[in-house]
This record gives sequence, structure tokens and C-alpha cells, in this order.
Amino acid sequence: MNRAHRFPLIAAGLLGLTGVALGAFGAHGLDATLAERGTKHAWETAARYQLLHTVALLGAAVWLRTTATARAHLTWAARGWTAGTVIFSGSLYALALGGPRWLGPITPLGGLALLGGWACVLAAAWAREE
Repeated sequence: MNRAHRFPLIAAGLLGLTGVALGAFGAHGLDATLAERGTKHAWETAARYQLLHTVALLGAAVWLRTTATARAHLTWAARGWTAGTVIFSGSLYALALGGPRWLGPITPLGGLALLGGWACVLAAAWAREE
């Protein structure tokens, strides 16, 4: 039985759950704090990228469940999106709340992991059928 779809499905569930919760918390519970710090845009960017890549993970899970073609590429795409979301969005959330400034240079590393995931999707699209 093909279980390759489980990782992206679990990651999508966790990132979707926390993305909605953090987005709502930023819009309601932290609205005044983020506005005072001038970091509301950073929080919204983190939530947007988190939820966008949650949907991408769902797509990867469906793709992995329905085909054996390019399984390795899609698995790496899911890994890249998951790690990238945690690093990119996580560092932005922390910075928005006044986290340490060394997180600033970490954020682009998460972006590179997200880009790597999308590059893996391109590789999957060109992969030969197995």
C-alpha cells in the first residue's frame, strides 16, 4: 500500500490547524501589540505563506496517493515546504513578537526551502513515468 501521501497530509493538517489559529490570534488577540510594534505585516505574511503551503501540501498528498510517478520528487517537495514553512513563517512570527534579531537572517533560509519544494514539483512534472 502506498503510504507516501501520509507525511504531506499530516504536515498539512498540522500547518493548517496552526496557521488558522495563529492568523486569528494575530488578527484579534495580538492586533494591538502587533500594531504598536509595527509588525502586523510580518505576522500576516507568515500566516499567508503558512496557509498557502498547507494547500500545496494537500495537493502533494493527493498527487502521491494517486500515482507512483515522481514519488521521490514530490516527497522532497513536501519536506521542503514543511521545513520552509516552519523556518520562514516561524521566524516571522517570532520577529513580530520581538524575538531575537538573529532570526532575521534565518527567514530567507526558510524561503529557500520553499523555493526548493517548488523546484521539486517542476522536477516531478518532467519525471518519466515509472
